[in-house]
Amino acid sequence: MPAGKLPAALLAELLQTLPTTDPALVLGPSVGEDAAVIDFAPGQEQLLVAKSDPITFATDEIGHYAVNVCANDLGVTGATPRFYLPTLLLPAGQADEALARRIFGQIGAACRELEIVVAGGHSEITPTVNQPVIAGMMLGSVRRGRMISSRGARPGDVVLLAGAAAVEGTSIIAREMRNQLLARGWPAATLDEAANYLYQPGISVLRPALAAAEQGLVTAMHDPTEGGIATGLLELAIAASVGLRIDLDAIPVSGLTARLCREFGLDPLGTIGSGALIATAREADAPVLQQVWSQQGWASATIGRVLPPTDGVQGYRTNRAVDFPNFAVDEITKLWET
Repeated sequence: MPAGKLPAALLAELLQTLPTTDPALVLGPSVGEDAAVIDFAPGQEQLLVAKSDPITFATDEIGHYAVNVCANDLGVTGATPRFYLPTLLLPAGQADEALARRIFGQIGAACRELEIVVAGGHSEITPTVNQPVIAGMMLGSVRRGRMISSRGARPGDVVLLAGAAAVEGTSIIAREMRNQLLARGWPAATLDEAANYLYQPGISVLRPALAAAEQGLVTAMHDPTEGGIATGLLELAIAASVGLRIDLDAIPVSGLTARLCREFGLDPLGTIGSGALIATAREADAPVLQQVWSQQGWASATIGRVLPPTDGVQGYRTNRAVDFPNFAVDEITKLWET
C-alpha cells in the first residue's frame, strides 16, 4: 500500500474486528471521527475526550505540529485540551542532545500557548526510524450535552470552512524544500512567509472550534489533516452517512499556497490541511457562526450543503458538475518522490 492513511473501506472493516463496545464509550473509533469520548464518571458534568496522532511528514518544528494536531482533534468535539503525553522517537546515529533539546522546547512552547500540561510520555533513540517521529496522546474534557461529532451533519445543513486549504502543507513545502526552491529562484523572503504559515495564519483551529461548540451553532465539525480538505469532506460524509454538494471554487486557497503547490504538482485540496476547520450548521445558524468567527479574526466561506446519502458527494466548479477529487494518498508525499 502507498504511504498515508489506510483506505477508508479497509479501515472500517478492520475496526469491526476490534473490541470497541463499552457502556462508558460514548464515541468510539470510526472513519471520520477525530477523537474518542468516554463517560469516565457517570453522572458528572464532564466527559473525557482522548486522541492520539503521529507526526511523520514534518521534521522542522515537529513539536509544534504534534501538539496542535492533537489539540485540534479535541477541539472539534467541543473539548478543552488539558494533558499531553508524547512518544518521541529519534533516529540512532543522527540524533544528538541539541536535537532532543530543540524538540522538547517546541513541545513545551506549544503546550504553554494552549495551557496544556505535559503529563507523561516516552522518548528513545532507535534505528527503526530515519527521522524524528512524535506520536502523541492528548486528553481533555467536554461538558455533557456539548459534545460535537462528525456524525451530526444532517441533510439541509450548510457546509462551512473556517481558514483556508493546505495551510499546514504550505509551511511544510517551504521548510522541507527550501534549498530546492531557492535554487529555482524563489526569494528567501517569500519562503520565510510561507514557512511562517505554521504560526500565521497558523495550524491551530482550537479557538474557532470551541467558540462554535460553546454557542451551539454547529451540527458537526471535522479537522482536515492528511489528505487535505477534500479527504476531510469525504470523511465527514462517511461518518454522518450523508451526501454533500461542494462548490470546489468556494474553498479558499491563498495565492502563495497555490503557487507553492503548483511548483511541485500538488493539488491544494488534497494537501495536508491543518489550519482549516470543516463545520456544518443549520441554515439559520450559519451566518451567526460566521459572524462569531469573524469577531475572532477568522475568515470563513460557505462551500456547500449536506444532501441525503443517496445523492453521494458531488463536486461543482462554475456551477457545473465535476468529479469530486479523491486522493489515495496526501499530495504532500509528492515532495519526496524520486
